[in-house]
Amino acid sequence: MFTLGIDYGTNSVRALVVRTADGAELGTGIVNYPSGTQGVLLDPKDHNLARQNPADHLFGLEKSIKLALAAAKKTKGFDPQKVIGLGVDTTGSSPIPVDATNTPLALQKKWSGNLAAHCWLWKDHTSIKEAAEITALAAKIRPNYIAKCGNTYSSEWFWSKILHCRRTAPAVFKAAYSWVELADWIPSVLAGITDPKAVKRGVCCAGHKALYAADWGGLPDKEFLAQLDPALADLRDRLYEVAHDATASAGKLCPEWAKKLGLPAGIPIAIGEMDVHYGAIGSGVCEGTLVKVIGTSTCDCGVVSADKTVADIPGICGIVKGAILPGYYGLEAGQSAVGDIFKWFVEGVLGDVKLHATLTTEAAKLKPGQSGLLSLDWNNGNRTVLVDPLLTGLTLGTTLYTTKAELYRALIEATAFGARAIIERFKEYGVPIDRVVCAGGIAEKNPLLMQIYADVTGCTMLVAGSSQACALGSAISAAVLAGAHKDFPTAQKKMTRLKPGVAYKPKAANQKVYNQLYSLYRELHDAFGGINKAADLSRVMKDLLLIKTSARA
Repeated sequence: MFTLGIDYGTNSVRALVVRTADGAELGTGIVNYPSGTQGVLLDPKDHNLARQNPADHLFGLEKSIKLALAAAKKTKGFDPQKVIGLGVDTTGSSPIPVDATNTPLALQKKWSGNLAAHCWLWKDHTSIKEAAEITALAAKIRPNYIAKCGNTYSSEWFWSKILHCRRTAPAVFKAAYSWVELADWIPSVLAGITDPKAVKRGVCCAGHKALYAADWGGLPDKEFLAQLDPALADLRDRLYEVAHDATASAGKLCPEWAKKLGLPAGIPIAIGEMDVHYGAIGSGVCEGTLVKVIGTSTCDCGVVSADKTVADIPGICGIVKGAILPGYYGLEAGQSAVGDIFKWFVEGVLGDVKLHATLTTEAAKLKPGQSGLLSLDWNNGNRTVLVDPLLTGLTLGTTLYTTKAELYRALIEATAFGARAIIERFKEYGVPIDRVVCAGGIAEKNPLLMQIYADVTGCTMLVAGSSQACALGSAISAAVLAGAHKDFPTAQKKMTRLKPGVAYKPKAANQKVYNQLYSLYRELHDAFGGINKAADLSRVMKDLLLIKTSARA
């Protein structure tokens, strides 16, 4: 028996055919989104804007699955009629304004040219002002709403984006009957659901991005929403009452899509989750394991048994029951840019995509501290633990002799320091972290980065066995739902693995230098992040020079 995992990323969608017995990956189909700049609709007048065309989502859905099935057919014994379920993961929060038939407004000629009518991609930060208003109101009258998401609501999330649409594109807001997260919309399309209120919503997006919790009756109450804007209170009636974990099905594959794809009609579709949450499952997440999915940004995911009490953790993205694994609290944190920072420097500043490999080789020859540089990893704001999209990147210590390779390594180190800040925050509040498993292309292809992460954090860095961990996690969810395995632990044991023989262990000599640099990083972090408003940074440059001199001795 086989299942399909469909993974919607920032620039492409990929489908993966997986054998349920052992997790063998038989076929992959990857399709780049044709619209915009590498699939992202941008506005040169607003660097905070990032949207996606729902037509690209549909195009990628059909083409990627057909490519994956064609590749799988080369394996003896595979037959599309033996596919018993599908799972879907996407970026988030990536809400879509839809009409009363569950059709995105952007697919209608009237709205196709209006960016507000498209999918509001996860990294759209146009709603910074609205997010601050939501945070302030919740702190005043509903502090419990934001206690589980680090006490700060983000401009990347559901309500802030919708409120910004209401204010800046009122015609689009008025035309939208409802809003559906991409993670919920794709399963609903496959299931042939034409009523937004009938769409099965996943607790993953609902809990982490839309302030949903069973503890207070689901979504934020209408009194709270009305104080932001009465139109939001009215919209609540057209959204949903209950959100579901991965024990529920989003529906069954409808005849139209079954015929289009060549799959059996009626097979179950797993509930939608965000990419990194299913990626955590595909990387073998369990209590005590932190999964880092390293891509354009990073997301750090952990789970704690729902039988235990989890403290509210300031500055993290959420603590949501059932958000990753059923029966566990899902904990999420992350960095707003990692791969995007390297891409910005190499392709944007230096203007040569080929330099990634060259700079990695040259940077690997440098010792920790040798460059005398220190950077902050905030080129796209800070997601955790400061939760401030208005922060920007910074590099200290440059001289007239600073090289491209030194800057490149400093940026890698900056992202490692940001990763350490997250790990320390989890541990500070009692979340067990016994091992770290990394997934994503960067984790697989960049040994330099992985070794730096090990040296900076003091943790051994393991690598997930699948290069498609998110799609694999979606396929695992489908396998459990379809009855191929009795539960998620059993499915994970059979269908996931680590890269054999790959373990990046901290090197004591490097750790010693990085502990010094991290101390300086925290000085900058706390000063520019607003934690230490009385900080004296006059020694930082001089201390960097001392570390540089020592490293070069």
